[in-house]
Amino acid sequence: MSFSEDKEEKESLMGVEPQAEQEYSFEEAFSQLEAIVEQLEAGDVPLEKAVALFQEGIKLSSLCHAKLKKAEQQVNILLDEDGKHVFKAFKVEEDTE
Repeated sequence: MSFSEDKEEKESLMGVEPQAEQEYSFEEAFSQLEAIVEQLEAGDVPLEKAVALFQEGIKLSSLCHAKLKKAEQQVNILLDEDGKHVFKAFKVEEDTE
């Protein structure tokens, strides 16, 4: 058995799916991240599983951050000012009520 097969088997036994093989939507990644946080906060996870969950959480957190950053860039509004295309960041007005 190769190292990668052994690692995949360990992750499978610990309930952790290899993240590199699956692309998550933001909602899926965030939901899985929340589940990992709940498991780790419960404190009854064996050390090896806790480390694997933490590593997966870091990957999911990075994925969520990248997806949010991409969404933020997509929210830029293209305005046509004097025949020039200008990108302006979309700003949310806060309620002051």
